[in-house]
Amino acid sequence: MTERLPKFIITSVVRGSVQGESHGGVYTVDFDKKKARQHIDWNTSDIDFEGRGADRGLRGICFDDEDIYIAASDELFCYDKNFKLKNSFKNRYLKHAHEICRMEKRIFISSTGFDSLLSFDLESKKFDWGYQLRKEFNQWTGGVFDPRKPVGPRPVNDFHINMVHVDNDGIFLSGLKTESLLYLSPKNTVEVVCELPSGTHNPRLWGNGIIFNDTASDCLRYVPRNGEEIAFKVITYKESDIEFAGIDDSKVARQGFARGLCTINDRFVAVGSSPSTISLYDFKQRQMVGSVNLSMDIRNAIHGLEVWPFD
Repeated sequence: MTERLPKFIITSVVRGSVQGESHGGVYTVDFDKKKARQHIDWNTSDIDFEGRGADRGLRGICFDDEDIYIAASDELFCYDKNFKLKNSFKNRYLKHAHEICRMEKRIFISSTGFDSLLSFDLESKKFDWGYQLRKEFNQWTGGVFDPRKPVGPRPVNDFHINMVHVDNDGIFLSGLKTESLLYLSPKNTVEVVCELPSGTHNPRLWGNGIIFNDTASDCLRYVPRNGEEIAFKVITYKESDIEFAGIDDSKVARQGFARGLCTINDRFVAVGSSPSTISLYDFKQRQMVGSVNLSMDIRNAIHGLEVWPFD
């Protein structure tokens, strides 16, 4: 492979960390040089540490001109390209945020603690739209709400909505417990695009099918509409090389936990896994190009992953 490999921006969460410890960060990774650089060490202590992930760390990433937007659990931060903090924004309906996605002059945010999506207007700098997902009589449905008003949906995490992707085709969302990729129509009706394994992260339409982190199976999986399915096993390490290897992995973290996915073009896909590792896969050659490890602490898990647009 002779073409130049991309540079990435990554966020992480240190699951199971305690108050006073670093519980996440922001990194850039130069795949050509196989080097990572940490820009933000996230150690704020005024959060909820209850549970394995809770409010720890940093999550989804998107860009607007030369600004970088990064979601924490209940706050949206705006940085310049040198990682100087410019502003931050909160909303009563933003809780346990996961992925975010910009479309034109709006950022769409998965508000997991409300099983909802929120829209943030980049011109007014206000949260201006919300949609809570529901299931009634085994049918997907939901309702629009105004996040500027004090009366709105109650906190709920039945589906663990952790992915939102918006493009010219519309709004797509999914969660650990939706077992489907869902499409939110312009009429605010919910349609099933395709079924997914339970526990899936980062699904999106790609090529002539769907690509996703099949987290329960420790692999990156591509399922075309027609043709052969392709799956890559997520990288793991010798147990003797792992820090905090003796923790209860059912409650905190485990090797091979795949989260974070970035499609670079119609050939290359980058994936995050635990302990914090970025791996690049070539679907044309059906092989892993390489990987870069950020930490051997098993609690340190990749969350957000995007191509760095500024160099």
